[in-house]
Amino acid sequence: MASSCKLGRWRNVTAWPRMSSTFWAVVLLTSLLIIYCGQLAAGTCEIVTLDRDSSQPRRTIARQTARCACKKGQIAGTTRASPACVDARIVRSRQWCDMMPCLEDEGCDLLVNQSGWTCTQPGGRVKTTTAL
Repeated sequence: MASSCKLGRWRNVTAWPRMSSTFWAVVLLTSLLIIYCGQLAAGTCEIVTLDRDSSQPRRTIARQTARCACKKGQIAGTTRASPACVDARIVRSRQWCDMMPCLEDEGCDLLVNQSGWTCTQPGGRVKTTTAL
């Protein structure tokens, strides 16, 4: 009976290192996947939050937050109605229309105080964007 106990313990001892290396391999692969998936490629952006408020008639207020990984000399901005990395000079000079924020068929105009821009669609609908 004593020999079977020793044999049982010996099996557990040899199984533990295999289980341990497998465990660490899974931990390593999981952490690499998290690090890789959590990083944005240089020069790209993603929308993190998007909130819409349609409580007022004929008016929708949308707020979005984007996360960008911009290259040197670039800053988060808007191109073709999507978040994008743009030349930092555009944001510093507040010449918003230089980053082409409107869709292709829309016209861009600066607000009077240069706090943002408007995109005017051919049908006359106007979208106003203000920068924080």
